[in-house]
Amino acid sequence: MDTLGAVLGPSLALLYLYFYPKEYKTLFFIAFIPGLFAVLSSFSLKEKKVNELRPKIKTPFFSFLKYWKVSPVEYRNVVTGLLIFTLFNSSDFFLLLRAKQSGLDDTMVIGIYIFYNLIYAFFSFPVGILADKVGLKTIFIMGLALFAIVYFGISANTNLYFFFGLFFLYGIYAAATEGISKAWISNITSKKDTATAIGTFSGLQSICTMLASSLTGVIWFQFGAGTAFITTATATIIVIAYFLAIPKPATIKNDTDHP
Repeated sequence: MDTLGAVLGPSLALLYLYFYPKEYKTLFFIAFIPGLFAVLSSFSLKEKKVNELRPKIKTPFFSFLKYWKVSPVEYRNVVTGLLIFTLFNSSDFFLLLRAKQSGLDDTMVIGIYIFYNLIYAFFSFPVGILADKVGLKTIFIMGLALFAIVYFGISANTNLYFFFGLFFLYGIYAAATEGISKAWISNITSKKDTATAIGTFSGLQSICTMLASSLTGVIWFQFGAGTAFITTATATIIVIAYFLAIPKPATIKNDTDHP
């Protein structure tokens, strides 16, 4: 549903720009209004009251890092690979900027982004079913392979139809990795630690995501867009080799303590 929302929003923006070309300031102001309503509506949410009195525990800002030391080795192996990939997986903005530089107008760039989100939403469910049958690791590696193909292709592409083909593959990549990674983590950690395990990964992932866009921006500025995309694709191939090399993680189905 979240991805379908990412389709609806740009579609409305595309429709607006069709009737009011170049009116970007007004468009951003209009987009601000539903965002404001979303924030205001959050104040109406009420948490379920718990009568049980619990002692207040002070939680240091970096307390989530403590879990890393006691987590299963399978978790550390998987998350290490995921974070290395994240460190080179910059914002999708760079892909759209590359499309813009290749000669596509604003309307076409938005159209490609809508197309990508449609593919992502359409394939998420069937890819999830396939992952249950053939394994999360297998599907995730296939997703990384598609990612590398897209980045190698977009480093030199200037053809409109080829762009749509690449973003088609990119949508399938997203379906094969976004939810799969967290499901993979859930399967290799104790049930009682699932939230902590995913939270630790998400915290570290956010840091790597921020660094990734900065790193790509520097490479783009110093050596050009082609080099930036080739670097990311090459790093992804290395991550694929890493995941193929590590032992298959054992699935934890109970609440036993960490080894």
